[in-house]
Amino acid sequence: MSGQYDVTLLSDTTENGIRKASFRTCDVVCSEQIDIELEGEVVRSVRYTKGCHGNTQGVASLCAGMRKDEIISRLGGIDCKARGTSCPDQLARALKML
Repeated sequence: MSGQYDVTLLSDTTENGIRKASFRTCDVVCSEQIDIELEGEVVRSVRYTKGCHGNTQGVASLCAGMRKDEIISRLGGIDCKARGTSCPDQLARALKML
């Protein structure tokens, strides 16, 4: 999972034990950005900018409260329309960087 489908870290800050990171997604997916909040190894929230609204909201809702390694395991490698990646896969790639 590397190369042309990688996400780009835009910002990464920690305040009061909450880590907030933003990533630009690669050009082949519908979403443009993913904002993640972590408390330790647990994802507090995920927010996608653009993308298939219902799907990205669903993924974000399901990930809230999950450990990041579990999300990476479940979402990593999911492909959308033979693009080589997907919005869920982009989230997994972002979490691997944190």
